[in-house]
Amino acid sequence: MNVNQLKYVLAIASSSSMREAATKLYVSQPALSSSVRELEEELGILIFERSNKGIVLTDEGREFVIYAKKAVGQYEVLEDRYLSFGREKERFSVSSQHYNFAIKAFSAVLAKYAPEKYDFSFHETKTMEVLENVRSLKSEVGIVSYSGANEPVIKKLLREYQLEFVPLMRRDTYAYFWKGHPFADHKEVSLSELQDYPCVSFDQGEDDPFYLTEEAMGDYDFAKMIRSDDRATTMELIAQLGGYSVGSGMLAEEDAVLKGMVSVKLVEEDPLVIGFITRKSGTLSKFGAAYVEELLKYQEIKG
Repeated sequence: MNVNQLKYVLAIASSSSMREAATKLYVSQPALSSSVRELEEELGILIFERSNKGIVLTDEGREFVIYAKKAVGQYEVLEDRYLSFGREKERFSVSSQHYNFAIKAFSAVLAKYAPEKYDFSFHETKTMEVLENVRSLKSEVGIVSYSGANEPVIKKLLREYQLEFVPLMRRDTYAYFWKGHPFADHKEVSLSELQDYPCVSFDQGEDDPFYLTEEAMGDYDFAKMIRSDDRATTMELIAQLGGYSVGSGMLAEEDAVLKGMVSVKLVEEDPLVIGFITRKSGTLSKFGAAYVEELLKYQEIKG
């Protein structure tokens, strides 16, 4: 088993066909199939089930993919730090749920130091990936939140992953609408009043159950749900379909993505606690320390 075989499995798992995966990887389809079969024989498991309708992951394959993602992620961290060209570049990475203040703090760090050469990363991603990225050192700092619905699970994962959570703020629950929506000018709205409109939520992936959602009301049974993994797409869906999303109510007028959105307080309450995570016993780089310093400017929860 080698890292290329792991990358092959991940590429196939995220593709609609072997042909598509081979194209992504710039290898021939027979070579790809052969490499994966060799891996299956070596491991003594069947990762993919093949038929004339295509190729799908087996139960063992789905489990294998979870570990393969972690292994490839760790390898890429090592490769980026020790094998990549231009190691003299300054490096810093943050992983975050979808919060504009986290981006502002990131930009402030870059403006403060303005290194001559750098390779910085800001990963706006799923909850589990934020936790995984900080645990695996892919990112020094992560931005996550929890509500009453998922607080026990998030705190359990933080303990298991040896991550420290520092709360910054607590936010009430709001509905986001596009200007012109029938409820956009209301001071308050209930979810029962919104049952005929689609709710657009950030997709946490099929491996991540509802309790890893970054929005409040994660355990509410929405009659109409659309899942998206991109902020701009989410806003476009809300605008085009007259839908809404559930959020913290933090809308920045200068944020180009959010322009045209309004927030209305929800009757239902499930406040979000938003904060940042770092590795316990870890040492932050000067950029990590500066980023934490910027984040603490937003801190409203003391102690």
